[in-house]
Amino acid sequence: MKAAVLEAFNEPLVVREVADPTLTPDGVILKLEATGVCRSDWHGWTGHMKNAMKELPHILGHEMSGIVQEVGSNIRNFKKGDRVIVPFSQGDGTCPHCQAGHHNVCDNMKMVGFSFEGGFAQYIHIPNADLNLLHLPDSIDFLTASAMGCRFMTAFHGVVSRGAVRPGEWVAVYGSGGVGLSAIQIASAAGANVIAVDIADDKLDFAKKFGAVATINSKNVNAPQAIKELTKGGANISIDALGIQDTVINSLLSLTKRGRHVQLGISSNPNGGMTPVPVNLITMNELQLVGSVSMPIPEYRNMLNMVEQGKLKPGELVTKQIALEQINEAFDDMTNYAGFGVTVITKF
Repeated sequence: MKAAVLEAFNEPLVVREVADPTLTPDGVILKLEATGVCRSDWHGWTGHMKNAMKELPHILGHEMSGIVQEVGSNIRNFKKGDRVIVPFSQGDGTCPHCQAGHHNVCDNMKMVGFSFEGGFAQYIHIPNADLNLLHLPDSIDFLTASAMGCRFMTAFHGVVSRGAVRPGEWVAVYGSGGVGLSAIQIASAAGANVIAVDIADDKLDFAKKFGAVATINSKNVNAPQAIKELTKGGANISIDALGIQDTVINSLLSLTKRGRHVQLGISSNPNGGMTPVPVNLITMNELQLVGSVSMPIPEYRNMLNMVEQGKLKPGELVTKQIALEQINEAFDDMTNYAGFGVTVITKF
């Protein structure tokens, strides 16, 4: 099969022929129809997530949907021809966290495209598939499904479950990339008043299409101060969808007393993303600092139901469809923070 292979960090992926995936008794082989290009892939490409990855050469890619081609002898929930979406976080189903419904923090979690070969290829093997694969409703196309694969579902979990957004609340979202735009659309659909913060006017204009009631270019103004003036005291929830030190700090500074900071963006800082935070402010204002990663499998049904009913429209986040051979252009755009919206591979 054809795949885009990571042979060295920070070097262009090599599109070449590789061996087809091998079927296991508990696995499923998919023919991929669409695979999103996510900043987590970029972090993998740069080496920021090398500890989570198998040895090189390696195939990245984790936002995918496709059609079942082969099923292992132990598979009961899927058959050839089924349309499916692949959750990013793959639990073992047996640890205490999985048994409590939190597959996204499984003690033995595997991540598609990191722990095993990913979706920048024509085919992929999903292990433990009866637990870690989901049927895709007929009314949802593959492009929309792949737009949900990581960024959108990560934002859904962060906004709805971890952030516990409520109608009428003020929500500030730092970063209007894929995760940020997803958070804006989801929080708006939940009835919140969303403020988008970024340094690029084109991204902020795009954010308005997904429900942002106000936008702030933090290159031109002091964003926390502007948010406090606009909300008359500060945001109830502030989401950092980027992970750099400035957005972490500014997100915390944007909160009203007893506000909730939700960390969605992964940091590239050394020592596991070590980032100084204003501890005294957190203490005196009783702020909550909440981490959020991926999404547990039980939450997918609610998200898919909202997409089916048209209350959420992740497909509208897609601004570019590319061929597998164009993957390095997509990574270059991410390196330079160029473009906006979501890029999806639809030609393999």
